Amino acid sequence: MSIKPILFENGILKMIDQRLLPTEEVWREYSDCPSVAEAITTMVVRGAPAIGVAAAFGAAFGASHIQEDNYADFFSEFEKACALLAATRPTAVNLFWALERMKGCAQIHRDLPLPELKARLFAEAQEIAVEDERLNRTLGANGAPLIADGARVLTHCNAGALATAGYGTALGVIRAAVEEGKELLVYADETRPFLQGSRLTAWELMRDRIPVTLICDNMAGYLMSKGEIDCVIVGADRIAANGDVANKIGTYTVAVLAREHQIPFYVAAPLSTIDLSIADGSGIPIEERSSREITHVGEQRLAPDAVAVRNPAFDVTPARLVSAIITERGVVTGDYSQGLKALAAKGA
Repeated sequence: MSIKPILFENGILKMIDQRLLPTEEVWREYSDCPSVAEAITTMVVRGAPAIGVAAAFGAAFGASHIQEDNYADFFSEFEKACALLAATRPTAVNLFWALERMKGCAQIHRDLPLPELKARLFAEAQEIAVEDERLNRTLGANGAPLIADGARVLTHCNAGALATAGYGTALGVIRAAVEEGKELLVYADETRPFLQGSRLTAWELMRDRIPVTLICDNMAGYLMSKGEIDCVIVGADRIAANGDVANKIGTYTVAVLAREHQIPFYVAAPLSTIDLSIADGSGIPIEERSSREITHVGEQRLAPDAVAVRNPAFDVTPARLVSAIITERGVVTGDYSQGLKALAAKGA
């Protein structure tokens, strides 16, 4: 039973503070838009689908605090709340997808009395959360046939329940394969500098009693060369129309290694992560984060004071290195430009 990292109970949004895992399991409570925005920025909550869910609730909280008594003024203020949330993290497209859906909901129901409209926005955020977990389970079932019984699977970063409203994308495929009775071994690389693999993926898989072995990022090539990795599966923060994939920094390196060793490299993501408005990966904005994430672990300094640092949070894996993209509407291989467009059209 995978964890649900985002809960909405009695008008309060509760999110597990992922910065403190695995040593502490602390739940934070939120009831206004600025605090949710801060939680996204500081990575209390992270993972593209989870960011989208959190942003939807943040938008609903923003609406609930608006004092205007007519729709035009209300919507103007609501757009400001959404803009605050949109400024938190530039790469994960689910953030913007969720905010556009919330604005669309406000426009569709513009004739409701404002108190009812505000309630409807909370209902929409809850629907987004429920849909996310349901889609992840379907996605997992679609991808499970790609994972052979006895496979040794490498994953990068955390694309599990913690990165979503529940169940996970890449780890959702692994969970679905295990639920089918397959025996797997997961290799989780640590994922410097924020250590999502060692802190989150390892914790999550151990909690679900799925065999996991932790490795450093720079060990993947060695294990591949020894024939100890059968496939790679990762999540995504944004997928361009041609199938180029933005994911946690280091994903591109793993994909190159997988190609060199003729190992399948799979990407699992819901359709809300696919951005058909961007032709290829060169158009995906890449977030640069604080140098402190590299120079320190907690309060412990690891590098010389005032050293120059680069800290891009994501990289782009070219579509040519991707063996398949797994979504809730099916698995795409080969011509991603046509395949992704067809999947998007299927639900239109």
